[in-house]
Amino acid sequence: MAKRAYHLTHAEPSSMNPDSKELATVIINRMGLSPRKVGSTDQMYRVLIELYERMKLSNKEKKPELAVLTVEEIGNVAGITRQTMYDYIKRWIDLDLIVKTTYIFEGKVIIGYKLNGTTVENAFDKASVKVKNHLDLTLKLVKELQNTVKKEKISDTMKRK
Repeated sequence: MAKRAYHLTHAEPSSMNPDSKELATVIINRMGLSPRKVGSTDQMYRVLIELYERMKLSNKEKKPELAVLTVEEIGNVAGITRQTMYDYIKRWIDLDLIVKTTYIFEGKVIIGYKLNGTTVENAFDKASVKVKNHLDLTLKLVKELQNTVKKEKISDTMKRK
C-alpha cells in the first residue's frame, strides 16, 4: 500500500471579493497541494487554473488531447523545474484531482496529466470522496481500537481472578 500523507490546512480568502488567483491559492493551500518548502514557488495556483482552462478548451473543441499537460508544461506554469514538479504531482494524483494519461501526437506517445473531471468541481468531488473514505476508515479503526482496549481490560481482569 502506498504511503500517503494528506496535509489539509485551514485557509480562507483574505478579502470579501477574492479574485481567481486568491481563490485558487486558497484551494491549493487547503488541499495541501502548495509547496511545503518556504520560498519554492507561489504560482502553484496557476496549475489548477491552467488544468481547468485546458479541460474547458478540450471539451469545446472536442479534442481530448488538449486537456493534457506534460510534467514539463505543468512545471513551467508553476514556475518550477520538471523534476520538482514530479514531486508535487504525486499529491495531486493521490487526491484524485488529476489523472495520468497518454495520447499519440504526430507519431509520438505523449504522457501527461489532466484534470480528473470535466470541471474543477468534479475533480474536487472526487478528491472529497477520497478524503472522506480515508476518514471513514480511520473512524472504523478508532472504534476497533476502543473495542480492543475494552476487551483487553476485561481479559486482564479475568486473568487476575
